[in-house]
Amino acid sequence: MTEETCAHIGAIKIVKHAKRRECEECVKIGAKWMHLRTCQTCGATLCCDDSPNRHATKHARASGHPVIASAEPGERWLYCYPDDAFAEY
Repeated sequence: MTEETCAHIGAIKIVKHAKRRECEECVKIGAKWMHLRTCQTCGATLCCDDSPNRHATKHARASGHPVIASAEPGERWLYCYPDDAFAEY
């Protein structure tokens, strides 16, 4: 990252990537997802806000984990929920 957009994103030194290409919570309930995001605090991979269950946002709100990374192939970006900040890496 060449430009720090917030302290949360600036604190990310190594980007966590998805261990599996699936939403952990959607799998549990048999739901479908659109795109995947990986929590940069705990490494959970969850579905985006375009997905019916919006598990990544729910996780961020419930846990206080601020930053996600896209888990989509070819996408290299981070997003911070509290600061509404975005950065490519």
